[in-house]
Amino acid sequence: MAKSEEPITIKKYANRRLYNTGTSTYVTLEDLAAMVKSGDDFVVYDAKTNEDITRSVLTQIIFEQENKEGGQNLLPINFLRQLIRFYGDSMQMLVPRYLEVSLDSLTREQAKFREQISQAFGMGGFGGIEDQVRRNMEMFERTFAMFAPFARQGGQSSQGTPEPEKETKPAGNAGGTGGGDINDLKRQMEEIQRRLDRLGDKDK
Repeated sequence: MAKSEEPITIKKYANRRLYNTGTSTYVTLEDLAAMVKSGDDFVVYDAKTNEDITRSVLTQIIFEQENKEGGQNLLPINFLRQLIRFYGDSMQMLVPRYLEVSLDSLTREQAKFREQISQAFGMGGFGGIEDQVRRNMEMFERTFAMFAPFARQGGQSSQGTPEPEKETKPAGNAGGTGGGDINDLKRQMEEIQRRLDRLGDKDK
């Protein structure tokens, strides 16, 4: 049966209960997690304010999964620490795109990984899987290393969240190089995008 192209609407009430308007039933975070795994798209709205709170609910699902007793954690501690460091950093705007490209690549390679796991079990060892994981980690580290020079440059020029209003003012008013800084940032972003595209092409 074909799935609807329209996302299912979930409403969250003040008592924290979640209501699936598609099935007219109350659901739990576990139910929403199962929906995500089965490919069902949904959006979550605050029943009182009608605010889209999908991101916070999905984050809560991840939190619940990570804290399951006896569960398998997907987010390494070093990854979480690095992710926290990016909040408020000049590289913050690039992190979501990088993570999307990385996860898209991993998703495309799922069949290959599953085959390798099957072969590893057949041979009674995990050497092949470990080598593949090591190669993937090295690829991710090299990609982050490409970002590092831009992050250092951004960190030296300013601290905290940039002010869009100031960046968009004509350079002539300040008598400095504001326009040049913006052009440099644009060139850096274009270069990073090209590198991400090349990385994605290699994984196809």
